[in-house]
Amino acid sequence: MTKFDIITIFPEAFSYLNESILKRAQKKGLFKIKIHNLRDFTADKHHKVDDKSYGGGPGMVLKANPIAKAVKFIASKTKKTPPEVILFSPAGKQFNAQKAQELAKKDRHLILICGHYEGIDERIKKVIRDLGFKIQELSVGPYVLSGGELPAMILIDAVSRHLPRVLGKQESLEEKRLGVGVPVYTRPEIFAFLSKTGRKKSLYCVPKILLSGNHSKINQWRAGQRKG
Repeated sequence: MTKFDIITIFPEAFSYLNESILKRAQKKGLFKIKIHNLRDFTADKHHKVDDKSYGGGPGMVLKANPIAKAVKFIASKTKKTPPEVILFSPAGKQFNAQKAQELAKKDRHLILICGHYEGIDERIKKVIRDLGFKIQELSVGPYVLSGGELPAMILIDAVSRHLPRVLGKQESLEEKRLGVGVPVYTRPEIFAFLSKTGRKKSLYCVPKILLSGNHSKINQWRAGQRKG
């Protein structure tokens, strides 16, 4: 079974993972998600997880020690599948559909570290390698986010839908059934809507080819609409 352990300072941000398909799949035991509050791995009374950057600068940096403790604790609870650590960073390798499929190919234990503020003490990478775990840095896009919480949810959503039975049938994958970017339509056949002024109705119609019943021609049309 694939397991996702998330290390974050904002555990309440992950309510999305308890909705819809992801919620049902977890209830069926198709994969597991556990969220760990990084502040639980601090020793001081204020549960401080960040500090000023050496060399100066306005932002705060997440400390290496609490993260190292969290990773070690999570790994100690794993008996079968050795954990792999994913660190979200704008400088990381671009996460894409191919990577999502790769991570879903076999049972995995993924520890997802959500950075924040100015980043994470660089030494955490060496600590994780010294603990004997694989680590990779991933980015979800060519932009900078405030933290790793959104990237973690994106990765879990993208990976889990490729896991057996999560979508019910493998044919439910849109990219396999139709193709990326193929337009889809539903009832009614003609959709009437008032114009901006509220005086005139515009009619929006389903392409006739989709109403033809000719599946060969429909497949040809869809193939021409694919964007990837």
